[in-house]
This record gives sequence, structure tokens and C-alpha cells, in this order.
Amino acid sequence: MRIDIRDGHLGDFEALLNLYREVAAVPGGLLRREAEITPDYIRYFVEHARARGLSVVAVDEDRHVVGELHGWVPNIRQLLHVMSDLTIAVSPRAQGQGVGRRLFEGFLARVRERFSGVERVELFCRSDNARAVALYKSLGFIEEGRLVGRVRDERGFVADDLIMTLRF
Repeated sequence: MRIDIRDGHLGDFEALLNLYREVAAVPGGLLRREAEITPDYIRYFVEHARARGLSVVAVDEDRHVVGELHGWVPNIRQLLHVMSDLTIAVSPRAQGQGVGRRLFEGFLARVRERFSGVERVELFCRSDNARAVALYKSLGFIEEGRLVGRVRDERGFVADDLIMTLRF
């Protein structure tokens, strides 16, 4: 699968809504469930990424958006050195093909280029998501903390949430 990574833009709105709903429909795909992926949710993260951060999308050879990663710098003076609120979504049909890695590499390169004051990138990851944890560690993220029992899924399964960071 040929993938291009580019900046996200407002014209991606419908594609992002469909992507996030597709990923949320798979158990463990996202913290939010499919019913929680609303136009307001997409608008919220698109606006925040445009105002104080960035969004990158993965586009396949047919120009379909098959992945997206966004984050932003909090609007708090003492946290202006932090890129936070990261969320990644990769279409189930594109998983296992390096799309997540490509998204992160593109995202991190843009953070270094465009956000000179950012020294720290942070994310949360379910402890039982071994593939994601391995990806983040291979990119240089370290586990800084663990929120025990933070996530409870619809079946009642409880998982820890890892706090993972990358420092520049």
C-alpha cells in the first residue's frame, strides 16, 4: 500500500468522521466508542489542532484518508513546552502496514520544525495495547507513569492507562 503523509485540513472533515467511526467500531480501536464519534467531536479536535497544534493524515493511492494523528499545545502558560492530547486512528484495513509509524514520523518531524518551544510530546496508551506500546517505544517514547484501572470497557474489562512521553 502506497501511503502519503500530509497536513490535515478542513476539507478532510467527512473523511475524518468516517475514519474515526470505522476505527471506534473495532473493540480496542479507540477509547471513544462509535456512538461518541460525532461531528462535534471531529470539529473539536480539528479546531484545536488548527489553533494550537497540528494534524497529519495518511492518504492511500486512491486518495482515501486511512489514518490521522493530531495533538496540540495546551493553552496554559506553564505547559507551552508540551505537545499533548495526541490521538491516532488508523483504518483497520491499513493496520500492520506501517501507517501508524509513518504518521508519527511525519507528526514528530513537523513538531520539531514548527514548534521550537516544544520539548515534550505526551500521550496515553492502554497497557493492554501491546502493538501501540511497542510502536511508541520504538519511536523513543518512554513510560513515565501508569493510571491503574483507568479504562473500563463495555464488557467490564479494566486496563491501566500508560503515560508515555518523548523528550526533544
